[in-house]
Amino acid sequence: MIRITTCIKQVPGTTKVEVDEKTGVLKRDGIESKMNPYDLYALETALKIKEERETELTVVSMGPPQAEDVIREAYMMGADKGLLLSDRKFAGADVLSTAYTLSQGIAAEELPDLIICGKQTTDGDTAQVGPEIAEFLNIPHVANVTCIREVKADGIVVDMDLPNAVETVEAAFPCLITVEKGIHQPRLPSFRLKMATRDREVPVLSMKDFTDQDETRYGLKGSPTQVVRIFPPETDREKETWQGTGPELAGRIHEKLVAEKFI
Repeated sequence: MIRITTCIKQVPGTTKVEVDEKTGVLKRDGIESKMNPYDLYALETALKIKEERETELTVVSMGPPQAEDVIREAYMMGADKGLLLSDRKFAGADVLSTAYTLSQGIAAEELPDLIICGKQTTDGDTAQVGPEIAEFLNIPHVANVTCIREVKADGIVVDMDLPNAVETVEAAFPCLITVEKGIHQPRLPSFRLKMATRDREVPVLSMKDFTDQDETRYGLKGSPTQVVRIFPPETDREKETWQGTGPELAGRIHEKLVAEKFI
């Protein structure tokens, strides 16, 4: 049996999110949330492997208590187990602190054979957390995976998208991969699985459950990223409506582009 862990995250479901200008973190309370779209591809990749081989699939998420919702969504798609890492000491984490917390949470259980992450998150877009988890766990990793060619008893063969080529590589278990958007079409949650898993437990781990109890490694304290200033983008939209024939409008558009120095 292959043991797979997939990292998933609850992200804002809207672009209208306020930012704490002092800490530089998003104000997530009371906003619509959803599973990070890139994590859906990671979860689907794990489920495809589960369909072909005997697999135990665990999903891990770090976040406030309401992040349990994305774990239950994963249950409705076919995940076997879930684990929520939740502690106020984790709040305000940058990519380094987030990756360290996730690595500690994964290490608190038995290390899986394969960890699958989405390429990035829509609220951060750094694409750094997956590889950093692997570095903290001291296991090999492959990023930008576009295809799973073969899953062996002791490793996995994948295609890795490079800037000018696609390279086929093999990584021995335990290892981590991050998958590209579009590797598979994510399935929809199942109502049958929703009913079957409605009483399934979602275990919660806090910092006290980790081997490393050093608070300076977690949350805002463990985040070396310093936000100098953060603010919502300014909007400056002007609208003009022109009437006329095709040639007349073409001429006016040309004049406007020249005046604005676009051409």
